[in-house]
Amino acid sequence: MDNNNISGSSSEEIKLVESCLDTVLSGRDLDEDTLYKLTEINTPEGIEALLDGAAKITRTFCPRVFDTCSIANARSGRCSENCKWCAQSAHFDTGCSHYDIIDHDTCMAMARDNAEKGVHRFSLVASGRKTSGKALDAMISMLKEVKAKYPIHTCASLGLLNKDELKQLWDAGVHRYHCNLETAPSYFHHLCTTHTIEDKIATIDAARELGFEVCSGGIIGMGETRRQRMELAITLRRVNPHSIPINILSPIPGTPLGKMPLISEEEVLIAIALFRFAHPKVQLRFAGGRARLSDESMIRAMEVGINGATVGDLLTTLGRTIAEDKVAVAKAGYQWAEHETQETK
Repeated sequence: MDNNNISGSSSEEIKLVESCLDTVLSGRDLDEDTLYKLTEINTPEGIEALLDGAAKITRTFCPRVFDTCSIANARSGRCSENCKWCAQSAHFDTGCSHYDIIDHDTCMAMARDNAEKGVHRFSLVASGRKTSGKALDAMISMLKEVKAKYPIHTCASLGLLNKDELKQLWDAGVHRYHCNLETAPSYFHHLCTTHTIEDKIATIDAARELGFEVCSGGIIGMGETRRQRMELAITLRRVNPHSIPINILSPIPGTPLGKMPLISEEEVLIAIALFRFAHPKVQLRFAGGRARLSDESMIRAMEVGINGATVGDLLTTLGRTIAEDKVAVAKAGYQWAEHETQETK
């Protein structure tokens, strides 16, 4: 970039990015005040520098192996929680399908299909505040069977479990647990009042104490500010995640966010860059909502910071096909991770 042909404000933004990049590449974490300063970058030249800087961090610290996971909707609908983005909440009329537990044969078929397509991980995700009792026993049994039968790693996202319940998962060979913080602490109460971020962190802390790898991220585009996206990224440092899913809101008719305007593709890329500066070595995983992005933005997102994805169809929305994702991953210069290619706990 020719610094002689840019405005004074752009020049200051570029200097900020260069300073932050030097800090990160030297192996030091950026402090919170500096991270928040990055959210104020607004000129085209400053934004380009931010994206390019994040891409350099990704190339420096992240393996060129693209991690994938798939999810099965293990229990659908009738959720007691009032999360304003969610089609499965019993508080809203969304037409979401309802069932208490996934059929055993359906679960096995999904796991086998994903394993055959080279997906690295398979997770059961259940609606509700938490999964307990016979439902938890059934899901643990299915995950144990998947692990025994198919070349695919198992994960779970079963709500606000306690340590004893998490121990049952661990003993069944499930060693990664997912629990999104969803959004910034300063914004969470605007979106959900039936539980708190601290409730989520308590479950994550219990999982980490048992040895679980943690998968925890959030959703962008729910009306939060760019600064609040960084607040989420900073809060995630508390839980030391191995993987940070970044969802883009898909407004669901019938939910309070059903008419929320879509955030721009540029804003999605900026959010990814901000997360990468806050988490230089953590896997950033594209999850829900990315299907609407252009191919160009998908490739750019992978360059800037995305090095993992939830693939196939999602809980209540459609995703991209695995074949499409494999093409994009290759174009971005990544190798598709198979079950055998990465070490897991």
